[in-house]
Amino acid sequence: MTTLTLGAAINAGLRQAMTDDDRVLVLGEDVGVLGGVFRVTDGLHAEFGPDRVVDTPLAESAIVGTAIGLALRGYRPVCEIQFDGFVYPAFDQIVSQLAKMRARSGGLLKLPVVIRIPVGGGIGAVEHHSESNEAYFAHTAGLRVVSCSNADDAFHMIQQAIHSDDPVIFYEPKRRYWEKGTVANEPSLGLHQAGVLRRGTDCVLAAHGPTVATALAAATAAEEDGYSVAVVDLRSISPLDLSTVRDLVRTTGRLVVVHEASTFFGLGAEVAAAVTEQCFFELKAPVLRVGAYNMPYPPAQVEDHFLPDVDRVLDAIDRSLDY
Repeated sequence: MTTLTLGAAINAGLRQAMTDDDRVLVLGEDVGVLGGVFRVTDGLHAEFGPDRVVDTPLAESAIVGTAIGLALRGYRPVCEIQFDGFVYPAFDQIVSQLAKMRARSGGLLKLPVVIRIPVGGGIGAVEHHSESNEAYFAHTAGLRVVSCSNADDAFHMIQQAIHSDDPVIFYEPKRRYWEKGTVANEPSLGLHQAGVLRRGTDCVLAAHGPTVATALAAATAAEEDGYSVAVVDLRSISPLDLSTVRDLVRTTGRLVVVHEASTFFGLGAEVAAAVTEQCFFELKAPVLRVGAYNMPYPPAQVEDHFLPDVDRVLDAIDRSLDY
């Protein structure tokens, strides 16, 4: 076991995957000599060379289109989209081509493409640098969508994603890049399994990526008020591990879903609908959602009021317990 920041853990996971399989290569804007804007690919260019760590033009559609071609030729490309809001020029390539080709070929073609996307706010950036767009891709059949929240998952999940023969959208919580954690030698969960981080008997908090730390902090604060709150890290957005969430909800009767994206048509709406369908008679309160507001991401000076924080999660726990 070792201690790494989340960003360094992704770097180590990429390095391990590239060492194990020479078909794995990395491409994206400034991923090579610079090592990425967040330095997540730092050192890989020097170690593996420019043929396997490729600095691309500022053209996201070309990055993903090239990755599709490489995958069809037997490679396992890992694309970096520099910021979450930069993925939209590649949207057509992802949803119309990458997500469809395996089904279109009757399963004959494999599309082992990983698209890494630093996601979410909290770094004081301008627009297009702080978005949470997971619902677009989770709604697209043929894509796998996952979201790491800590160093251990970052190290193991990036390798598991690279091993997948289906395309994977890999979300990385950019404001958590510098948070340290212990990395185990072996993964404790599969790529699409949710993780129970904390047990509780009064309410369940479900979160992913950047809001997992928020949920854990809220559960700790709620404990000081005498409440026992469970926390589940969804980890996989598509497919969803609803069985883990369902089992916890059947124990507590209450669920609050926390994410940075707008609650309108967001992940929380899908989780709430599915849990209500499957746990209707066990629920003691409606499933509640805590997220951003349904508006474009605001200027950095007010993002702390826009993003869900501990107080807003605690308010949702209180409202759930009041039913």
